[in-house]
Amino acid sequence: QVQLVESGGGLVQAGGSLRLSCAASGRTFSIYTMGWFRQAPGKEREFVAAIIWSSGTTVTTDSVKGRFTISRDNAKNTVYLQMNSLKPEDTAVYYCAASRGRLLGAQATFSGGYGYWGQGTQVTASS
Repeated sequence: QVQLVESGGGLVQAGGSLRLSCAASGRTFSIYTMGWFRQAPGKEREFVAAIIWSSGTTVTTDSVKGRFTISRDNAKNTVYLQMNSLKPEDTAVYYCAASRGRLLGAQATFSGGYGYWGQGTQVTASS
């Protein structure tokens, strides 16, 4: 089993920045891909970004490109989401996810490909 714990959410003004962290524990050697998803009230969960654990290859959804950056620290078994220039429409609960599969490109954008999920952290960007 893999356990994921997110941190770093909060309330910021539009234009501000936050960095989310997701610490993985347990059978972390089985993780190939980690991702971030978000879910706003009344909306479906949507893909934000993903990273291949070994190579660092990333994929990011168009709506956050140039503003959000996903990265990882292998030694700490932690993945990060640096969020800059936050907009009110970025307000959501952000979830960290891990997959035992090596998800490439569009494969990484489907929540069904991930078998492990964190509890979520609230991000609110006020206008």
